[in-house]
Amino acid sequence: MMNRKTLFALLAAPVLLLALPAQAALRVFACEPEWGALAQELGGNLVEVSVATSALQDPHQIQAKPSLIARARNADLVVCTGAELEIGWLPVLLQQSGNAKVQPGQSGNFAAADFVRKLDLPGQLDRSQGDVHAAGNPHIQTDPRNIAQVATALGARLAQVDAAHASQYAQRLSDFSQRWQQAIVRWNTQAAPLKGAAVVSQHKAFVYLYDWLGMKEVAVLEPKPGVEPTASHLQQVLASLKNAPARMTLYSAYQDPKPAEWLSKNAGVPAVKIPFTVGGTEGAKDLFGLFDDTLARLLAAGAKR
Repeated sequence: MMNRKTLFALLAAPVLLLALPAQAALRVFACEPEWGALAQELGGNLVEVSVATSALQDPHQIQAKPSLIARARNADLVVCTGAELEIGWLPVLLQQSGNAKVQPGQSGNFAAADFVRKLDLPGQLDRSQGDVHAAGNPHIQTDPRNIAQVATALGARLAQVDAAHASQYAQRLSDFSQRWQQAIVRWNTQAAPLKGAAVVSQHKAFVYLYDWLGMKEVAVLEPKPGVEPTASHLQQVLASLKNAPARMTLYSAYQDPKPAEWLSKNAGVPAVKIPFTVGGTEGAKDLFGLFDDTLARLLAAGAKR
């Protein structure tokens, strides 16, 4: 017959199990939505992801608010673009966080731009020329080939900072990479009509997109990077298009569309809103949707010409 001690032990066991803490998820703090989405793809339920910015915010112009500092303080891994994109706010955020493991140079600090070839490297650095980045153009997420390279590096970093789940991160990276490469093949086929298309940019934000698709930037609406278009500069761009017609003007979801719409009206050039990152448009709900929707918008505008 079961004695009272054994009975108590059996009854208490489920209670003790409930009292044990569950395996804590790896806390990932991402600066931009694309890296939050990528971390989620590679980490699944092993990670808890928070994102500092939304697709409707200019990633250059963020305030190091107490709420963001608190999230950085609790993070196991900070995933940002780097290449000086966040230079106006991230250093303050990290410093104020007091979190030693996410400081630059530590394994808990990951800069995506370190793992891709940078375009638009300035011949000389002159801050009077506007928002010029010494490390090259930081808007690397508009080329899916860059996403693939960053995914490989981020998968390895996740496995490094959370070694107990290294095999699971490796499996998720393999699965994502396979699906991503298949998608790139599909996107390349769809995008064939865009090759060689002359385009105008509102901001120098799409050099990687153009490099991937073989499009040609013939004008930029901002007179200097990060400087709002002036009426006189818009008139100059309009005049230049008489000799070098463009097929469309691109602007990011977070930007005021008025300059692109002005050019559209006066030059007969479609103004195309590009999601730019995950969440920028209704169709860009995840990384795959980001490129599906970007290409759909470019192809629709190209067909109007």
